[in-house]
Amino acid sequence: MTTFLDTNILVRHFTGDPPAQARRATSLLAAATDLHLTDVVAAETVYVLESFYEVPPADTARLLRSAVAFEAVTVDDEDRLLRALEIYELHAIDFTDCYLAACAEIDGQGLVASFDRDIDKVQTVTKLEPR
Repeated sequence: MTTFLDTNILVRHFTGDPPAQARRATSLLAAATDLHLTDVVAAETVYVLESFYEVPPADTARLLRSAVAFEAVTVDDEDRLLRALEIYELHAIDFTDCYLAACAEIDGQGLVASFDRDIDKVQTVTKLEPR
């Protein structure tokens, strides 16, 4: 039976805050055999670590990669999520922009419609800005 992970389980495990919940989250992760990490929860985890805990992008990416690598964890599209984390680590731009860029790359077209100038930092995609 698959258990879907919520953001708060990962954040508690990664930060140790608050300690009692962190211990329970870590125990769950250690004992579980079939966990699923959705892309939305991964994005929210990045947001919470970055905004509330002020974890640097490289460390946030490392933490999320460790969750993806955990044997009991499955994700919707591992290549897409790992590439989004790589872009996030390299460019330190909003994770949703990184995720869009990863989707565009994997799609093979490399096109992202956006007004966001940060997309320009990702050399592997082309931003289409509406005129």
